[in-house]
Amino acid sequence: MAAIKISPDEWEILKKKFRRKYNHLSDDDLAYEQGKEEELIGRLANRVKRNREYILFTLKKGLADLESNRL
Repeated sequence: MAAIKISPDEWEILKKKFRRKYNHLSDDDLAYEQGKEEELIGRLANRVKRNREYILFTLKKGLADLESNRL
């Protein structure tokens, strides 16, 4: 069971925030399929050289305020 659920619409917004913060991420790095959140978290953690908990915290923070441009 994933620790977070992200809809495709939410991911479109979060993806832009991640790209703004980590401009080295590719489209493949940011590829997401609903229901495969753990795969996304692992890939992002590896690419930004942070642990899973950091990525999870960052995603939840971004989801909490989708209107903001900040991540």
